[in-house]
Amino acid sequence: MANFSLEDVKALRERLGTGMVDTKNALVEADGDIEKAVEILRLKGAKGNAKRADRSTSEGLVAVVESATAVTLIELACETDFVAKNDKFVALADKVVAALADSGAETVDAALAVAVDGTTVGALIEDQAATIGEKIELRRVARIAGEKFAVYLHRTSKDLPPQIGVVVAFTGDDVETARSIAQHISFADPTYLSREDVPEADVENERRIVEQISREEGKPEAALPKIVEGRLGAYFKQVALLEQDYARDNKLNVGKVIADAGLTVTGFARFKVGA
Repeated sequence: MANFSLEDVKALRERLGTGMVDTKNALVEADGDIEKAVEILRLKGAKGNAKRADRSTSEGLVAVVESATAVTLIELACETDFVAKNDKFVALADKVVAALADSGAETVDAALAVAVDGTTVGALIEDQAATIGEKIELRRVARIAGEKFAVYLHRTSKDLPPQIGVVVAFTGDDVETARSIAQHISFADPTYLSREDVPEADVENERRIVEQISREEGKPEAALPKIVEGRLGAYFKQVALLEQDYARDNKLNVGKVIADAGLTVTGFARFKVGA
């Protein structure tokens, strides 16, 4: 009989986050040697990582960290909501985002190469994926520089970590309104700050589409320019933050709310898990 107790199984599971059966089997194979069992579980998990490479990661969380001049926002993805709310997964996200605070990393590739605890963020994630037993990936990274920041994290389910994260960089003193803009962004999901930021190619493509739709609806030729511009306005309301109707009062647009509060929004980012 292997030389280990139920307390050994419990301690090892808490240390690595592994399943009961795998933990017991590893201790049996290691004849009760805790460190050898750790090695067995890690090697088994590492082999499993390759098999999990093509699996879907539709769950996870968002996390943020603020440095002196920027806020970094990440989406750390996993396969199941069970893992998403696991303490070890949440701790991994905290460690990853903390490592990125002063790194300047703005892309996933750059973030994965950042040093942490004598290894890299990428290796740390792989190691944790091996012990947790699911595919885990750093899906997105954004670094928003600015003078002041409003951060809003939203839980789509009370028993899960934040699933939507928004960072707004701004100047001005009305912190409450800045936070309300972050909340608006979490709901309205704009792509750009202003209509001037929308790529010209996208605008022209939208113009072509709405003009064709208007012609097919039999709109008078003379009225087409005004109709097309009106429909383009609706498009800008969808994609440009400053053009959108304010979520708290749809009689106002966001641009007016920001101006009335004496704020200037200089940048933003929004992540939603799995989106």
